[in-house]
Amino acid sequence: MESEIVKILKNGGVGIMPTDTIYGLVGSATSRKTVFRIYKLRKRNPQKPFIVLISSLKDLKLFGIKVDEFSRKLLSRFWPGAVSVILPCVRKKFFYLHRGKKTLAFRLPENRILRNLLKQTGPLIAPSANPEGLGPAQNIERAKKYFGDGVDFYAGTKELKGLPSTLIEIKNGKVIIIRKGEVKIDIKKIVK
Repeated sequence: MESEIVKILKNGGVGIMPTDTIYGLVGSATSRKTVFRIYKLRKRNPQKPFIVLISSLKDLKLFGIKVDEFSRKLLSRFWPGAVSVILPCVRKKFFYLHRGKKTLAFRLPENRILRNLLKQTGPLIAPSANPEGLGPAQNIERAKKYFGDGVDFYAGTKELKGLPSTLIEIKNGKVIIIRKGEVKIDIKKIVK
């Protein structure tokens, strides 16, 4: 099944599968067409960027992101793990991802199976598996009610009731918590 999923994702397909936190609606982050398809499927506000899952720090280079020493140290504390980090992404060619915000959120998952998949597919966007405004699908049955035949595959059998990732931004040498999630972060313990 994994090789079939890799093939679908590499060819621009989308599907529902477990991520490192909750079920996600996944597709290639480097395919403009795929990203637009996921916006449509989720009925997502077009001003809100997606989080991008990566297999290693090297993947950031694909998006023209250079990580300074302070950010690198922070990332090594949080990654791999359920922390999504907003970093500057100013390239116009990624407007379809950053939606004019000139930043993107990335996560390096702890789950080795997922990281191995990402090594084969390249970076994926993976918003929670639900239309905007509805609760995340905690199982495949709920995901099928949400998306029906609108996706190319469904993978996973477990009930997933985890929290979404913690979302932080690194800005001017400071860490700002945007969304509390799976990982608790004590800002006072993070110093430059």
